[in-house]
Amino acid sequence: MISKETVLSVLSQIKHPRQSTDIVAAGAVENVQINGGNVVITLSINAQEADVMEEVRKRCEADTLNIDGVTRVRAIMTSKRPAAKAPAHTPAPKPKPMKGVKFVIAVASGKGGVGKSTTSVNLAYALQKKGLKVGLADCDVYGPSASILLGVKSGPQFTDDDRILPVNSNGVLAISMSFLVDDGTAAIWRGPMVISAIQQFLNGVAWDIDGPLDVLICDLPPGTGDVQLTLAQTVNVAGAILVSTPQDLALIDALKAYDMFQKTNTPILGLIENMSQFVCPHCGEPSDIFGHGGAKETARQIGIPYLGSVPLHMRIRESADAGAPIVLAAPESEQAAAYTAIAERVLASLTQR
Repeated sequence: MISKETVLSVLSQIKHPRQSTDIVAAGAVENVQINGGNVVITLSINAQEADVMEEVRKRCEADTLNIDGVTRVRAIMTSKRPAAKAPAHTPAPKPKPMKGVKFVIAVASGKGGVGKSTTSVNLAYALQKKGLKVGLADCDVYGPSASILLGVKSGPQFTDDDRILPVNSNGVLAISMSFLVDDGTAAIWRGPMVISAIQQFLNGVAWDIDGPLDVLICDLPPGTGDVQLTLAQTVNVAGAILVSTPQDLALIDALKAYDMFQKTNTPILGLIENMSQFVCPHCGEPSDIFGHGGAKETARQIGIPYLGSVPLHMRIRESADAGAPIVLAAPESEQAAAYTAIAERVLASLTQR
């Protein structure tokens, strides 16, 4: 069994080229992730020292490979220096088709806590049940949840051409920071590092390992920042799905996400009303805890499709926490049917494209 302490002990023998100490004491070793014989080392560097630190990176790989039991090592350099402000006349990067993926779908909310990740996972399995090859990219670098929602925990694995191998969870391929870092480890990253991670998820993952994907669902974090812009400027996005609860506060943020996608020329596939209504399991009485119908009315006002509603139900929450999404755990249930109906509308929209 290879321990993190053993790897750090080896790395502590490597002198930092710009400081009078080793790279571990200097804080240059940000993270060490071990999975079987595979080791991934993340080095945090000053961007201006990239040339001299390249030799350090190579030595990290070579020295770590000498540890008994280690079969593969990958050292990655990341920079915490904020990106330089681009000149006003510099055009935005032009998105490109994504290799091995037919359609890329963004699932966004503009606001946290509206059930976007649960929606993404259940939508992925609902589309898979329609006969599609589906992938899921958990793009929430700071608060990844795929390992819990999918019920899997995997360390880093790589293909022969050094791409990250996605996790296969009941037929859906997935990637998440929760697969690559230890539980409870915070990603204290500035914008450039987040951008680099998202680009790696898009172009550095072997999504086509079992043949081309029909759909890649990108579960985006709350807000309208680096992750959303990186996705829109890196690959051709077939469309965005907005998720909101019926309450006005959530709908305001959903409209901000809508505005962002409009400005990045990203088509909108539609709006989902999540936690639409709560039905008491004891008396059967419905309660509009967050309101009801607000998302449908908002979709009508701004002229985008309304994809449907998902109830606030204990079974959805319980199955998500157990790592068995409701579409898999109870495919014949009313709750699963809600996701299936949404998937059918999304698939119809993609077919038209």
